[in-house]
Amino acid sequence: METLRWLEKDSVLLVLDQTKLPGEISYLTCADYREVAQAIKRLAVRGAPAIGAAAAFALVLAAKACRHYPYKEAVSYIEGAAKELAATRPTAVNLMWALDRMLKKMRSLPAGGSGEELAAALLGEAQAIFREDIEANQKIGLYGQELLPDRARVLTHCNAGALATAGYGTALGVLRAAREQGKELSVYACETRPLLQGARLTAWELMREGVPLTLITDGMAGYLMAKKMVDLVMVGADRIAANGDTANKIGTYALAVLARHHGLPFYVAAPASTVDLSLPSGEGIPVEERDPSEVTHLAGVQLAPPGVKVWNPAFDVTPHELIAAIITERGIIRPPFKEKLAAVIRGG
Repeated sequence: METLRWLEKDSVLLVLDQTKLPGEISYLTCADYREVAQAIKRLAVRGAPAIGAAAAFALVLAAKACRHYPYKEAVSYIEGAAKELAATRPTAVNLMWALDRMLKKMRSLPAGGSGEELAAALLGEAQAIFREDIEANQKIGLYGQELLPDRARVLTHCNAGALATAGYGTALGVLRAAREQGKELSVYACETRPLLQGARLTAWELMREGVPLTLITDGMAGYLMAKKMVDLVMVGADRIAANGDTANKIGTYALAVLARHHGLPFYVAAPASTVDLSLPSGEGIPVEERDPSEVTHLAGVQLAPPGVKVWNPAFDVTPHELIAAIITERGIIRPPFKEKLAAVIRGG
């Protein structure tokens, strides 16, 4: 199932509407960058790498919309579009990374070129971002599967699969690679409140591939570990600070604490573009807070009393000392993370 698809003939981006999964498979047809921004904001497309790729194609749409403008005005229009897209989801660093890469490409072009040339150059860069993400995920999988013993019982949280990326997946990509190597494994997926990405997306994705899967509520994870029914935890990431502190879907931190208490390895799988060396620690990671209705309502039905006070952070930050290893397309990085992350990321 493709998360994103660019249709060159029509100059539109098709976005799999993940808010409708698993009940309905439908694509949004985005012909304007604002439509992509809205899709990102309302989680029709979600997952840090997928958001970055979608934003890159959104700038292509912006470039095509202003291709008849004078060159300086076109550049200004595209920069404005990038600012709007950057404001949609503050936590996932891949969004800004992709936008910065697209803007860098635009600014490297000779001034005064045609709008068509500008749009073509940005399309090439967006397609490269999309293609490179899939390649990076496959490499993450090959490295990460080394950490999985045969018949491993894996606990995962939220969705870090093909649906969260351009394709293949990060945390779930590791599981895919392990199966491709002939390893047998089974998965426990937390439902991932409040939006149920584990129940709706991870369960759907893995069941389509025939992966043995058991769905649990978020509150069951500790007892699962206490009963010795799981061997390790594997999650994705939305931003990783220079010291290894990692932001991921709310509930991840609790799993890391539980894993440490029960002596289980806690692994993070993410592309190098998720590492933000500009932030010394997780304290600087901006954590998005979302609409209270996500907590008070389920499938449009109000479950909580009207007017109840709600706190709804979309992410939490797991301290680096709880992480056994960070798996990137450049290899497995183990503690201490600060020097090793910097060397791997800057070394390219």
